[in-house]
Amino acid sequence: MTILRYGAGETGAGGQSLPFARAVEADGWLHVSGQVAMHQGEIIGGGIIPETRKAIGNLIAILSEAGYGVEDVVRVGVWLDDPRDFWTFNKIYTEYFGANPPARACVQARMMVECKVEIDCIAFKRKVNRIAD
Repeated sequence: MTILRYGAGETGAGGQSLPFARAVEADGWLHVSGQVAMHQGEIIGGGIIPETRKAIGNLIAILSEAGYGVEDVVRVGVWLDDPRDFWTFNKIYTEYFGANPPARACVQARMMVECKVEIDCIAFKRKVNRIAD
């Protein structure tokens, strides 16, 4: 089994080294680490709507880099800072995942950084084994 790591050893806010990969792929399964509304090492802020769009955008960028799309996502985990944001979050989330709804868990949690939402996912894409000519 081959394991590919995407973005291991990157830095986050304040230039601190992040001790995890953005995503890890093994046998067609892609596990994407939690994404927040971060741009160039800083949280964009602005409330649940722009933060949700940015966090999902970051998630999709990692999926794309690894050759996956939202249609390949089988599970999503969501952490919301404020449960009152649940319905607003769902409206934005549906724009991205409405046609291909994965299984999902959504909980309220205190965040490790100053943000409103964090999202991770697991995607699967059957890899075709090519036989050399």
